[in-house]
Amino acid sequence: MARSLLFNLLFYVTTALFVVLGSPLLFGPRRWAMAALAVHGRFELWLLKVIVGLKLEVRGHEKLPGGACLVASKHQSAWETFGLIPLFRDPALLMKRELFWIPFHGWFSRKFEMIPVDRDKGPSALRAMLRETKKRVAQGREIIIFPEGTRKPPGAPPDYKTGIVLLYEALGIPCVPVALNSGVFWPRRSLMRRPGTVVVEFLDPIPPCLPKAEFMARLTSAIETASSRLLAEARAKESASMHGVNL
Repeated sequence: MARSLLFNLLFYVTTALFVVLGSPLLFGPRRWAMAALAVHGRFELWLLKVIVGLKLEVRGHEKLPGGACLVASKHQSAWETFGLIPLFRDPALLMKRELFWIPFHGWFSRKFEMIPVDRDKGPSALRAMLRETKKRVAQGREIIIFPEGTRKPPGAPPDYKTGIVLLYEALGIPCVPVALNSGVFWPRRSLMRRPGTVVVEFLDPIPPCLPKAEFMARLTSAIETASSRLLAEARAKESASMHGVNL
């Protein structure tokens, strides 16, 4: 627990320092701010490795297209909010609009040109979100969405929202499913950070223009099957470690 508390303290302190000391980037080119965002992500991953013993393994990264794509990722913990960033060229995340109102956090989110989502404003907000997303696609960026809309604990029943289908139909670009097991080591609503290996696995891209039902079936099957496998792997390694067995 002591290592977890130390990491949490350093995580918030270093994040605040990155934001405050990096505030001049708000007046520079977006690419400078995005580069700093990636550096922050790598630094926090390094802290996790050194303090907690939590490493990162990336599988299938070569499956990411070279240009714009839609990335549909499993979301199990706050780890994804910084740990995924360095894995992409120029990511644009869909974020709740309320987050854009937070001082510094919101200012930088606008600088990064993240995409605000207002779930309560109806069709007009949806159209505005699509307009902004299409602009990011035109820039060749990866559009990252958590299709379940919120964090789900490992092994929880899937609850995919219709927003991912809307984006898939409107954008006409490949969709890359992403499975992971971060929730095993960084449980939601907990201060505990556990040693091990977070595995992020990029799966085979789903081509554009499939029928809605087929797309959703392929997406759900790909993410859930792979995430269940990663969860089983993590638990098997944890069990073996407890019994002094090397896998």
